[in-house]
Amino acid sequence: MNRIAAILIGALVALLVINSVIFTVDQRQTALVRQFGEVVAVHKAPGLKAKMPLVQNVLYFDTRILTTDTKQAESFLTAEKKNVLVDSFIKWRVIDANQFYVAVGADEDRAATRLQQTVNDGLRAEFGKRTVHDVVSGERDQIMKLIQHKADLDARKIGVQVVDVRLKRVDLSDDVSQSVYGRMEAERKRDANDARATGAAEAEKIRADADKQKAIIVAEAYRDAERTKGDGDARAAAIYAAAYGKNPEFYAFYRSMQAYRESFSSKSDLMVLDPSSDFFKYMKNPRAGGGK
Repeated sequence: MNRIAAILIGALVALLVINSVIFTVDQRQTALVRQFGEVVAVHKAPGLKAKMPLVQNVLYFDTRILTTDTKQAESFLTAEKKNVLVDSFIKWRVIDANQFYVAVGADEDRAATRLQQTVNDGLRAEFGKRTVHDVVSGERDQIMKLIQHKADLDARKIGVQVVDVRLKRVDLSDDVSQSVYGRMEAERKRDANDARATGAAEAEKIRADADKQKAIIVAEAYRDAERTKGDGDARAAAIYAAAYGKNPEFYAFYRSMQAYRESFSSKSDLMVLDPSSDFFKYMKNPRAGGGK
């Protein structure tokens, strides 16, 4: 029993010794080996590593991408001296564990605070150069790229890489919103009035052209009608002359018959004439004209 107890105790001691000497580095971590507060080794590759027991200890750093989000919207002034409210977030990761430990004591909160201050300073400078329209939509992507580049340069000093900076929301404050919406409304009304004025001018132009075309068409039609009527009258006169020339007496008789028909077409008609009038010439003697 004493031998078994001794073996168990020896095994336990061996495990404790091994545990104090051997440590594991995960592929998502970087390990820092310290001795009396000084960094003596940095392990980035995953696997089993060794250290001196009792005098050395290990610090682990997560090398995955971390996100720092603003707790509340920050206010920035534009070039027009108008406030805009900005929500943003930062994507970053530790790339130099030794520098990260020396600069901020391996404190992720301290690192995040410094990064956020750097980003806010950059946003304040960039927004101060631009108008409301530029920061809301016009140059938003360009601003994010510039801020990411500047923040990354500063973050390298503490062993951190800034992967991305994003503006989630850029809103106008209430007073600025009213001013901007009022200006937009005035611009839209001006554009509408310009469009209506242009449409009215075009309508007048179209109506004037239509009236002109109408007058031309009516005049040409009247001209053609008068010409046709003149040609018809001329032909009728020619036919009349030719017919009259062939048999004047018959033509006179025919005209008299037409006059009789029109004069006595109604029983209620009353005509008072001298019986010796030429109107009754053919009633008295049907052969009055020619004697044949």
